[in-house]
Amino acid sequence: MLRDAHNRIINYVRLAVTDRCNLRCTYCMPENMQFLQRRELLTYEEIMAVMQPLAAAGVSKVRITGGEPFLRKDLMQLLTRLSAVFSEISITTNGVLTAPFIPQFKSLGITNINLSLDTLQRDKFKQITHRDQLPAVMHTLDNLLEHDLHVKLNMVVMGGVNTDELFDFAALTAAKPITIRFIEEMPFNGQGHAFSGQQWHYQRILDTLGSRYELQKLTDAPHSTSLNYHIPGHKGKIGVIAAYSRTFCGSCNRIRITPTGGFKTCLYGHDVLNVRDLIRSGAGSDQLMQEIQYALNSRAANGFEAEKEAKKENRHWDSMSMIGG
Repeated sequence: MLRDAHNRIINYVRLAVTDRCNLRCTYCMPENMQFLQRRELLTYEEIMAVMQPLAAAGVSKVRITGGEPFLRKDLMQLLTRLSAVFSEISITTNGVLTAPFIPQFKSLGITNINLSLDTLQRDKFKQITHRDQLPAVMHTLDNLLEHDLHVKLNMVVMGGVNTDELFDFAALTAAKPITIRFIEEMPFNGQGHAFSGQQWHYQRILDTLGSRYELQKLTDAPHSTSLNYHIPGHKGKIGVIAAYSRTFCGSCNRIRITPTGGFKTCLYGHDVLNVRDLIRSGAGSDQLMQEIQYALNSRAANGFEAEKEAKKENRHWDSMSMIGG
């Protein structure tokens, strides 16, 4: 089993398979985004070269992210290979290209999908994403529910942009068996401009929702990043993620691998090693795992410590489209 410097077991990896996206969300992607060349990305063989030893070391859950993962060619082939190794595979997607692949998910044991959606208004969707694709996303949402998949709808709360829709999103749980997750906005926009996570923090989000709805607290699962609630009479649930306040860091069980093979022990820290470069230099499974364990031995206790260390290097954070969330 992999353990970090604070004796926390690591059993969850978030794997970003591409930096490319078919949307241009302002809180996620820099205005002057320069996409990676194919040679810079981990190949599928290289992905399996690191994922298989991670699975052997006790990592049981993998979440596929991007960019938008369904822009990566032959993604379903990779998912098929991963399904033979990991007991739980989840996907985070913007939903624009996802619908045709939904019938295949269950055969691969994929039952949990996170759908990114920050507004229910078509004009505002175009304003946030610079693309007119809300109908495609809503079509994917309907298809996911028709196939009885577990859907978490992720809404990044942005002051002055979509805070007027908090009640509208919560209302979706009345008739739909979905979890709406309200997420504090983070500083990973790759543009260095202001973000609203400090003002629209998790407690303000909860207070706002609580002004209209009775929020009944649910028991949070181990390692949960969200505070979870239920509105009486509603089929779905509410979750609030303190992504900037970082209230959940103490139980973190996850690591991240970026599209270029960057290995992150914390979302708020920089890459601590590069598995792509190790593999291409001839490193085998044993050396890979030794390097990964060595990195975990120096892992920060929480996101605030990781941020402090990162700032010592005087570097800007990567954008969320590069990190993988």
